[in-house]
Amino acid sequence: MTTAYDEFSMFRDNAEEVGLPYDGPPAVRRVGVPLPDGRSLSALVWGDGDPDIVLLHGGAQNAHTWDTVALALGRPLVAIDLPGHGHSDWREDHRYSPRSNADDVAVAVEQLAPAARLVVGMSLGGMTSICLASNHPKLVQKLAIVDVTPGTDHAKAEPIIAFIDGPERFENFDEILQRTIQFNPTRSESSLRRGVLHNAAEQPDGSWSWRYDRFRPESLNEDGADRPVDFGNMWEDVSAITAPILLLRGGLSGVVGDEDVEEFKRRQPTAQVVVVDGAGHSIQGDKPLELARLLEEFLG
Repeated sequence: MTTAYDEFSMFRDNAEEVGLPYDGPPAVRRVGVPLPDGRSLSALVWGDGDPDIVLLHGGAQNAHTWDTVALALGRPLVAIDLPGHGHSDWREDHRYSPRSNADDVAVAVEQLAPAARLVVGMSLGGMTSICLASNHPKLVQKLAIVDVTPGTDHAKAEPIIAFIDGPERFENFDEILQRTIQFNPTRSESSLRRGVLHNAAEQPDGSWSWRYDRFRPESLNEDGADRPVDFGNMWEDVSAITAPILLLRGGLSGVVGDEDVEEFKRRQPTAQVVVVDGAGHSIQGDKPLELARLLEEFLG
């Protein structure tokens, strides 16, 4: 048996791993936001002031993926668990398209951070944030997208899909940790251990399983069609965005291709594009301090 899980007990480890000063636990609380259909979205609210930033994680992650970035920023912000992830309720149909996610997230942002000056979305959270900016523009003053575009397809996301498509159950904690290490070669074991504790739960028989709804990749398609993931129709959402945009690419990631950046710039000529050297797909995990610096600069 591992020690009892306390989601607020690991912030010192986050800080010390990257050399951030730590003078005691940050002000963080978990809140739930009811949705019209009876489900609830869960979020971490950092700080006591009006939130400056909204953070949206990637598929098969949760709001704690941003912990080190949040510590580095030191600003009031909100990190939301996407539907079917973390402590948020699952959908009965197990479908989590960016557009349906965005409609749910809009309810939470409206309640928790209606005046936020920046929305940051990574991977599935990035596609969700594109829809949020397109369909709920009043909630997105500035948009930072982390390592994803509508050009991301099954082939580009194959390493991520392979990890998500793994076993549903693990005999013990070490087994689930070792699989996570195998698929995340750019991350430290200590950071991945924290990540697993936040993203998985021990069962009564001592086995471990993920907290998130194990959706199939095709369930991300807007039309629900049983085919490889295709976000191509969301290029029109990119075109519709009126907020300033920062697109961040992981230098070691193949999820965003040069052709995707070219199409993005064609549709949003003023968008900034930055490559974060030494980072894979999860820039917030690989280079959290660099990401925080870039977000601060973009926020102005």
